[in-house]
Amino acid sequence: MKRFLLAASLGLLFTTQCTLADTPSFTQGREFTSANDYQVLSLRQRVAPENTILNERLASLLPTLMAESGLDMWLVINREYAEDPVYFTLVPQPTFAARRTTMLVFHRKADGSVEKLSINRYPLSAPYESVWSGGDLDQQWQALAQEIVKRQPNKIGINVSKHWPVADGLSSGLHQRLLDVLPKEYHARLTPAEPLVIRWLEQRTAAELAVYPQIVSLARSVIAEAFSNKVITPGVTTTDDVAWYLRERFEQLDLPVWFMPYVNLQRAGVACDADTPYCGISGIIQRGDVLHTDVGICYLKLCTDTQEMAYVMQNDEATVPDGLKAALAKGNRWQDILTAEFKVQRSGNEVLAAALAVTKRAGINASIYSHPLGFVGHAPGPTIGMWDNQGPTAVQGDWPLYANTAYAIEGNIKHQLPEWRDQHVQIKLEQSAYFDGKQVIYLAGRQLKWHLIR
Repeated sequence: MKRFLLAASLGLLFTTQCTLADTPSFTQGREFTSANDYQVLSLRQRVAPENTILNERLASLLPTLMAESGLDMWLVINREYAEDPVYFTLVPQPTFAARRTTMLVFHRKADGSVEKLSINRYPLSAPYESVWSGGDLDQQWQALAQEIVKRQPNKIGINVSKHWPVADGLSSGLHQRLLDVLPKEYHARLTPAEPLVIRWLEQRTAAELAVYPQIVSLARSVIAEAFSNKVITPGVTTTDDVAWYLRERFEQLDLPVWFMPYVNLQRAGVACDADTPYCGISGIIQRGDVLHTDVGICYLKLCTDTQEMAYVMQNDEATVPDGLKAALAKGNRWQDILTAEFKVQRSGNEVLAAALAVTKRAGINASIYSHPLGFVGHAPGPTIGMWDNQGPTAVQGDWPLYANTAYAIEGNIKHQLPEWRDQHVQIKLEQSAYFDGKQVIYLAGRQLKWHLIR
């Protein structure tokens, strides 16, 4: 697993100190101004690094994970425009669909290496070896059966799952067709590939962790642009205007969003109670407002999820009110409490319970709903709370933490503001990070200072 460990220097890159006046000191703070400070590869330029990363994953990571899951063979069978969710993480770019019917066969050999075979009317390029191409559909299914029987695997993983959508990509029709062509003695050898699919999707490699900070930096930089006077004119600009700036700016950069960016505001006199699940409204942005956004992009096959906070200053203010400084610091303290509970093999439910116990003792009104990140925004792996459930989550919450996995450190705290006659403000934070097995390291730092609109 040494190849999958990221050098410690990457973590040190983002451990800059940022001290807030009259608040504790927190590490890993980082500030951004513009996405123009970062390179964005063209669509053509993205192909080579994406395929290099894929080839390394298939050559080095997949054999380890297949051995870990005890599978001798893994089948990923797809129809065009109804692809298995895991399919696009396994094929070289540029790939837009599974042409007609595409069959991928991964066979773990006696020496531990994995054969990567394609049975497809339109052969895939390297690293796949095409063992059949060009005939009709019946011949294709017969070819699949022959390749399976030739290798005599004892345990064949197929993508069927009751609880994990990403591991349930084999359709009912394709499953039945597989049973029809396989000799009956092979039916009992078919088993859900659920553990392998989850581990394949959640595990990050050193090559991925090397580029991930750039991806997160782009997301955070566009937020910095949006939360500035370049975009916001107090008394004129609406929350929807800012949301659409985010959407169109990412579009301009050829960075796909995986959900519509969201922007909302809180202000004095608009109720936010201690037990209100979500505080925030839409409308025209005014001076004295607190702003929040939630954005997620995907680039080089990896996705981000980020929430940050901004303040619109009054004309007579030279800095952020002390109450808001303390509120953000409390949010950073909550982040530290949560990430301190990350332990290898501890379940998401166990992390949640431990973190909530500490926040309760500390008198912090917190809600936790963190989740894995990777090839999709809401990736498989350990669920650590849900916004509407601060207790155990069955199945997904029981999944254990592994080293070299990525997460959205997501949740909120509420804090009473003296400047708002002790009305609560909700600090909603989310930053992309990875767990190296010992500590959680933010991929592009985290927000320790308020974005300011003057």
